[in-house]
Amino acid sequence: MGITFGGMEGRQIVITGGAGGIGQACARQLLQAGAQVLLVDVDAARLDAAQQALGGGEQLSTHVSLIANAQQAAQCLDAAGRPIYALVHMAGLFEPDPLDPDDHSAYDRAMSSNLHNGYDLAVAFQSRRDTSVVSRIVFCSSGAFRRGSPGRVAYSVAKAGVVGLTRALSRQFAPHTLVNAVAPNAIATPMTETVFQERGEAIRSIIPLGRFGQAHETASVVSFLCSDGATYITGQTINIDGGAANS
Repeated sequence: MGITFGGMEGRQIVITGGAGGIGQACARQLLQAGAQVLLVDVDAARLDAAQQALGGGEQLSTHVSLIANAQQAAQCLDAAGRPIYALVHMAGLFEPDPLDPDDHSAYDRAMSSNLHNGYDLAVAFQSRRDTSVVSRIVFCSSGAFRRGSPGRVAYSVAKAGVVGLTRALSRQFAPHTLVNAVAPNAIATPMTETVFQERGEAIRSIIPLGRFGQAHETASVVSFLCSDGATYITGQTINIDGGAANS
């Protein structure tokens, strides 16, 4: 029996990073809850594959974008074609940071793809949200904001910035928009496959539950934050890590 989430029937939700493992899992649950979903991703081919995997249908649409600036962020939300109930921002870049004093590009990409785009989307969202309800924004941070990720310093810094963005916007946008974040860690997706191959056992050893998480286990928290069961939750970053943050 699947988990059911109320309060989303017919409402418009935009999911960035929609072709990724967690993005697709979020879409599947939100579609099952009756939402209209717009998937945004940089990769058109992966978006097409995601649309097929999710069954297509009138509830689901797609938009290709890098979300590289404020204009593109606004275009992403306009692609929904109607006022938006919730923005679920899963898009991000997880790449090694060589700490090269002569090359700042890895840091710049991490900030742009994990933090700046979230700021631009949130600003654009406020003039495109569904004003008939209390709307929602759910950002994706990471366990790296708390523990740090070896070899990915810039990524860790950007994900810490997402937590600060969440806290500030939750106050700025109250009471009309609830703003929260999830901080998944050690979730088995294509994005984490290389890291798990390199040091999977070391990572698993600090997880009290003794296993990696699954995409649907992050998606269920996102779906809850978008549902009518989370009406008194804002400004929070919820760890989804099998207890690793406490170890």
